Amino acid sequence: MRWIDALEGTAAEKLPEAVHRYYRQGSAGGISVGEAVAAWSSYRFRPRVLQDVSSIELGTTVLGTPVSSPVLVAPSTLQRLADPDGEIAMANGVRDAGSLLGVSSNAGTRFADLGATGVPWWLQIYIVRNRSITEQMLDAAVAGGAKAIVLTVDTPVVGRKEDDGPVVWSYVQPGQLRINVPEGNWTDEDLDKADDLTPDVIGWLAERTGLPVVVKGVLRGDDAKRISDAGAAGIIVSNHGGRQLDGSIPTAQALPEVAEALAGTTTELYVDGGIRRGEHVLAALALGARAVFVGRPALWALTVDGQYGVTRLLSELAEELEHTLQLVGVPRLTDLTPDLVVRA
Repeated sequence: MRWIDALEGTAAEKLPEAVHRYYRQGSAGGISVGEAVAAWSSYRFRPRVLQDVSSIELGTTVLGTPVSSPVLVAPSTLQRLADPDGEIAMANGVRDAGSLLGVSSNAGTRFADLGATGVPWWLQIYIVRNRSITEQMLDAAVAGGAKAIVLTVDTPVVGRKEDDGPVVWSYVQPGQLRINVPEGNWTDEDLDKADDLTPDVIGWLAERTGLPVVVKGVLRGDDAKRISDAGAAGIIVSNHGGRQLDGSIPTAQALPEVAEALAGTTTELYVDGGIRRGEHVLAALALGARAVFVGRPALWALTVDGQYGVTRLLSELAEELEHTLQLVGVPRLTDLTPDLVVRA
């Protein structure tokens, strides 16, 4: 068995059942979360032959930041329940793998402390109803060295979770969640997700921070084109790990349409959701993604072996990608094309 395949089971032995369930669960009936991995595995390859694959180039850039491979880590919350050092351990592991980290606005670690690790990182932000809270968090992220702002757009309200038994919140201690929310006498309404957003918010974020804006949670080509036209530097094809609208299509299915809509633009394209193998990464890149994000596997790796587990996860996925590139007959990421893959 691959080490990666055993990660979740090993993590489940270490985590309280409610925490494990929180990390792995989807919304409502769990349809979307259950389909994610299989959707990537449904692709088949049409390899090229008699190609010189003696030297493979895995390095690329994401919004100008060099990374050693196109496998990045998605933002996730409650990381201090996986490892006492939480986001710091995750950041150190990502840095040592030469990758890039997405950081949740609900993180349990100060942005400045994350920046001090030296990892390149992007802030994933929810715009809340009280814009002053969002503005102060954005300012703190800029001061902490964030290289981009990731606007999550698939969460006008939080997807319904159908818990049975103890819930994760009984395990959360002060300082493990939302530590970057500025001090203030905030109400629940202040912190509710804004449900009145339009593409205009992209320009506002860019002007406020001076950083490129990446929009996460796109599954349609027409939305992607509107978002690109509004000034987004990047788009992440994502269904929030199946944690928002249950029954939303797998990202593996959505990616080709979004890539077609962005053809001829300068907007960079990324994808997450269900990516577990080098073959999955290859399919995503061939279909138009510049890089992929992994979420739950990074949490399992963090739980099992802290920062070293995160580094190992990213390194092993990169090694699998290199092997698969050799077998498909493409030595450079820039030479990948959609004709290399078909749906089974």
